[in-house]
Amino acid sequence: MKLAVLGVTTHYIPHWENPQHIAGLEFADALETVRFWVPMIRREERPDLLIVAYHGGFERDLWTGEPVERLTGENQAYAMCAEVEGIDILITGHQHRSLAGEVNGVTIVQPGCLGQALGRVQVSFRRGESWDWEITDRHADLLVPDESVEADQGVLDLCRELEEETQEWLDEPIGTVDGDMSVLSSLDCRLEDHPFIEFVNRVQMEVSGAHVSNTALLNEQSLGFRDMITRRDVLANFIYPNTIAVLRLTGKDIRAALEQTATYWQLGSDGELMINSAFLEPKAQHYNYDMWEGIEYELDISRPVGERVVKLNYNDAELAAEAEMDVVMNSYRAGGGGDYEMYQGRPVVREITIDMADLVCEYIAKHQVIRAGCDHNWKVSVQQGAEA
Repeated sequence: MKLAVLGVTTHYIPHWENPQHIAGLEFADALETVRFWVPMIRREERPDLLIVAYHGGFERDLWTGEPVERLTGENQAYAMCAEVEGIDILITGHQHRSLAGEVNGVTIVQPGCLGQALGRVQVSFRRGESWDWEITDRHADLLVPDESVEADQGVLDLCRELEEETQEWLDEPIGTVDGDMSVLSSLDCRLEDHPFIEFVNRVQMEVSGAHVSNTALLNEQSLGFRDMITRRDVLANFIYPNTIAVLRLTGKDIRAALEQTATYWQLGSDGELMINSAFLEPKAQHYNYDMWEGIEYELDISRPVGERVVKLNYNDAELAAEAEMDVVMNSYRAGGGGDYEMYQGRPVVREITIDMADLVCEYIAKHQVIRAGCDHNWKVSVQQGAEA
């Protein structure tokens, strides 16, 4: 029996990755690559089963075919199923969605993220009249661990010593908080300046030397910091291995970035402030909502998209469109990730290639006592009487 596996990755990588990290690499369109290789593999190799392993997700609803995101080309799995003949199984990722089923006769699976599930694809064959293998059945499902799944004792024994050392290391105190830096509500944290967000921006500014910074609340389960800070607390809040970079931006760039951030919000039928569904489906993207330090601004969500920045000041004066300043942010955002296209091609003043979690640990260890507070330099508002 012959099985063929074709591996492809999203060609959207240059939109978020530092160009220096991918120098010399070319990123061909993933859909066109599959369209080229699948018939060639079928013709030249004649496999009994052809699997495409794609680091990318589904750009359309699996059942209706309706777009579930802006069609940028980052995710093309639906098009692969609909437009390329000869694929038996499509294994996907990147979106962190939990999917198993069939699209246009192609068996598909995507097992979430962080070990949430194990994707399983089962295929049955029989010998045909010419003695070739024929597929009689194939389907995919997700194996989700629960209380009924017992841990493998042999694996536990192998890693017990390392696990105990790791847990002890994680629980080591590295500093304390003077005041309250806890995050009680991720929603409230995104409505106005918050001590925890202020702290993150201040760390980025001190480490980079920039006078303006932006950051996001990366984890909906973030609790911020309480009285005693351990390494576990830091890693729970900084779940991605982002580094930071300083870009030279204009006032026009900053305004455009704030307008992109403001699309996170929309008004319900009753005028209530709510999260834009585009940041929730097909996967949650709360990490694409940025909060700034070093400038003063206000977002009025009652105004049309693209016109929501009603205040943008620097040093108590309106920030001119042509003014230039250095802004520090995480590496994903600096590359334009999260639809922040205004950052692409902007001069990179400085890069700090240390994970943000490590920078925060070093900052806390250096200062020992972290004073909670914020200067209330920004807020989100809805003007009275505004219509949804």
